[in-house]
Amino acid sequence: MLLLRRSVRLRLTALYTVLFLLSGVVLLAITSGVVVASSAVTAHAPPQPTPQSALARAQARIHQLQAELNAHTLQGVSHQLLVGSAVALGVMTVVSAVLGWIVAGRVLRPLRAITAATRRISADSLHERLALTGPRDELTDLAGTIDGLLGRLEGAFAAQRRFAANASHELRTPLTTMRAAVDVAVAKPGQVPEQTIALADRLRAELDRVDELLDSLLALARAQHGVLPGRAVLSLGALAAASLAARTGAITARKLAVHNTDSQGGVWVAGSQPLLARMVDNVIDNAIGHNVDGGWISVATGADGAVALLAVETGGEVLDQRQVDQLSQPFQRLGADRTGSRAGAGLGLSIVAAIAEAHGGALDLRARPTGGLRVTIALPLAAPAAAATTPRAGVAP
Repeated sequence: MLLLRRSVRLRLTALYTVLFLLSGVVLLAITSGVVVASSAVTAHAPPQPTPQSALARAQARIHQLQAELNAHTLQGVSHQLLVGSAVALGVMTVVSAVLGWIVAGRVLRPLRAITAATRRISADSLHERLALTGPRDELTDLAGTIDGLLGRLEGAFAAQRRFAANASHELRTPLTTMRAAVDVAVAKPGQVPEQTIALADRLRAELDRVDELLDSLLALARAQHGVLPGRAVLSLGALAAASLAARTGAITARKLAVHNTDSQGGVWVAGSQPLLARMVDNVIDNAIGHNVDGGWISVATGADGAVALLAVETGGEVLDQRQVDQLSQPFQRLGADRTGSRAGAGLGLSIVAAIAEAHGGALDLRARPTGGLRVTIALPLAAPAAAATTPRAGVAP
């Protein structure tokens, strides 16, 4: 896998090895040239004049044989030297590749630390910083730049969440005043025109929708801030059963068949009772609202290892998975055309995702191949001992 990725470390190692091999080949070629030149000079020594006496001719023959022997010996030594140098070059090439791999790893170690820290930091942990130590170089400058970017992102996210929370609080006062004014206008002595009563009812309905939207924004802001009031250990199956029981009228009105299964008889999670209840309520509301009359809802709770699971499925037409993937974003919805029901604000599943993430879990949305939607919430499973001793915050099992 590492070879297929062609990482920077691999490329640096290959560069070190190639440079060493080229320098070794050039050095070996220079050495070979010098040796060959020396052999040629020795082999082509200028001929000596022919001596006249027998003794002189014998001495000349001896000198000639010594020269030939020296040339042959030098040639053999040169050959052995070249072979030995080639072998040494091959061995040192392998050694240089290993050393290059180690050196490249040490050089790139700060970059790997930056990459790992950047992957670890998310929207919920923007307060973390790389804080890379070491000499002032390009890598520390890069880490400082990323830290500055994280600081600006943290400020932007915090401002956005504060705005949502503050706006939700501040707008409740004028909404309360408007609702009181409508009630006073309808409750005046004397006969009130029917148009006024109809208008008052419509205004109340719209004010209720705005109030519900503000409550959703406030819940979303709290979940994104990690504010978890009313912590307790709760039964996930009990939360689902309580939510279904509270919506019996809506379920009956749409003639929905409900299948509620608690597969393991007691799946416990730890967290904020109000937020976890809101999370389950939103999932059940979504299953009821985005359904067809006479349809069905399947609710199942269970555990998979150290993870508690809540799965809610509905039937319906076949959905596009690419659109389903966007439903966990605020103000995203498939629209009322698939169910004929009044479309909501598009905050329900985004609140579910935020609450699940605030509790260390996750939301998974899948379009069913046969039609409809499967919503799965995964949360850390609470220890049975804690579940047996921790108050259940008034949630009936």
